[in-house]
Amino acid sequence: MAMPLHSVTDRADLAAAPVRQRRVLISTDTYPPDVNGAAYFTHRLATGLAARGNEVHVVCQSDLGPASADVVDGVIVHRLRSAPIPVHPAMRFTVPTRLDRLVADIQPDVLHTQGHFVVGRAAIAAARRAGVPVVATNHFMPDNLFQFVRIPDRLRAKAGRLAWRDFNRIFNRADHVTTPTPLAAKLLADQGFAHDVEPVSCGIDLGRFHPHAEPKAWARKLFALPDRQTILFVGRLDEEKRLDEVIRALPLVLNEADAQVALVGKGNQRGELEKLAKRIGVAERVFFLGFVPDESMPQAYAAADVFAMPGIAELQSIATLEAMATGLPVVAADAMALPHLVDGNGYLFQPGDVVALARHLSGILTDDDLRARLGKASRELALTHDDQSSLARFEKIYDEVAR
Repeated sequence: MAMPLHSVTDRADLAAAPVRQRRVLISTDTYPPDVNGAAYFTHRLATGLAARGNEVHVVCQSDLGPASADVVDGVIVHRLRSAPIPVHPAMRFTVPTRLDRLVADIQPDVLHTQGHFVVGRAAIAAARRAGVPVVATNHFMPDNLFQFVRIPDRLRAKAGRLAWRDFNRIFNRADHVTTPTPLAAKLLADQGFAHDVEPVSCGIDLGRFHPHAEPKAWARKLFALPDRQTILFVGRLDEEKRLDEVIRALPLVLNEADAQVALVGKGNQRGELEKLAKRIGVAERVFFLGFVPDESMPQAYAAADVFAMPGIAELQSIATLEAMATGLPVVAADAMALPHLVDGNGYLFQPGDVVALARHLSGILTDDDLRARLGKASRELALTHDDQSSLARFEKIYDEVAR
């Protein structure tokens, strides 16, 4: 909202006038109660900015169908009319609409879009027509969509090129583009995105996620887990996470350690993973904990001895960062941005190399000193991803594009 002009004699009054809060509009096609990394980050971004004194609006899909508006966790959430997605029953599709009236009503200082799909492109178009600067953060990889739209393997390369072309067309309209890691920024350059891309970590709350000195039995009891060494995964139980590799590695680990696997999250691969565990004789050692509320996640990490992330489409992996902040060693796939998170705090393995995955997990579980050393290195690395630093950087970017 423009400030009125003042004469020279009104300078004293002008100096005393309060400065309007920075007003940020965040657009996203996925927001809680959706459970995925982009929704999780966007909620943390919105509530974090609001806690720092910004006026924050989020425009997203309705989780129920009809349009609505409400204040949730200090954020004004504008939900657009939506319909179910047949190929992804856990998410909904926003009915295409123009957002010019919403942008005019809010009069944001900046739009921060979290994607280029229905809500993102509508918000970018409305912001451009209204002269509102646009910051865009990418969470997209075609691999995250292929399993839901059932694209055959032989067509995935071509479909991926088309998807990246559409992405480039939409995000080229932004004034400033970010992504969580340097490797994720390189990915965009490799896909033909010509603009500069700044790596800004998703960040984590280092106060909530921290090491626990007490024995792990108390945390395992909270999740009805036996008190034995635990390999933990947190995330969607979907195709690109390749969780079958962790389950297939478990019989090899059991030759060396009294171990179990705990999987936190929901997804369409759960049934197949349960069948796999039963078929290879480890069903009694694989625990599906389902959805765990955010307030209970620190306890879930505290129940574990090592964190496994076999996914091949991670642009950062907030779950891995949280595990690191809790002091867990990490064994991760040498794929996409995960190598950025493994440096003296664990091991990488080539996707598909179940023997190497099992060897790394066994080595950590059978060596207390090694496990403690790697866990300490994890915590030190996590300290460089403080969410307050990320929020401060985003605020600075908003001011830069607004000028």
